[in-house]
Amino acid sequence: MPLKLESAVREAAAVEIRVDPELGAVPLTLVKRAIEARSRALAENDEIDEFWCVFDVEWPKNHPNLPEAIALAKANGINLAISNPCFEIRLIFHLKEHSAWVDNDQAGRLRHQLDKSTDKGLDPAKYMPHVGKASSHAAKMEERHQRNGTSFPNDNPSSGMHRLITSVQSPAG
Repeated sequence: MPLKLESAVREAAAVEIRVDPELGAVPLTLVKRAIEARSRALAENDEIDEFWCVFDVEWPKNHPNLPEAIALAKANGINLAISNPCFEIRLIFHLKEHSAWVDNDQAGRLRHQLDKSTDKGLDPAKYMPHVGKASSHAAKMEERHQRNGTSFPNDNPSSGMHRLITSVQSPAG
């Protein structure tokens, strides 16, 4: 079921988030599905401004076909919010500034130390008050990687979620 986020978005705008548990999280598959959805929306003259895919890099064994997924998204107008190495880095950014390279296991352990969680679930009350902090830290890390000439997939730690959050929170233009 689509989720509408209205509290942080102008009244005239809506955000629809679709999570397909059967699809899995393989980036190339996600991008191809987003391209299909975008093509349908364009053909039906839907008023949709942006399409986004959210996925992880996964360290030490990266998702297959990551460069292909990124190039395909770029060529087809699909925005990406990639977390490197995994989504837990975005959660860490909510609770702490972190700039050291981590793999999935290290990120998971650090996240659990910070929020005392015992599984993959999360308590929104622990994270939502810190969305701005997480976005600010992610943007600083992105700037640091650019200054240092560090590019994907070596931009660990990083999370492009701040660009998605900014897009959602920006007034429709």
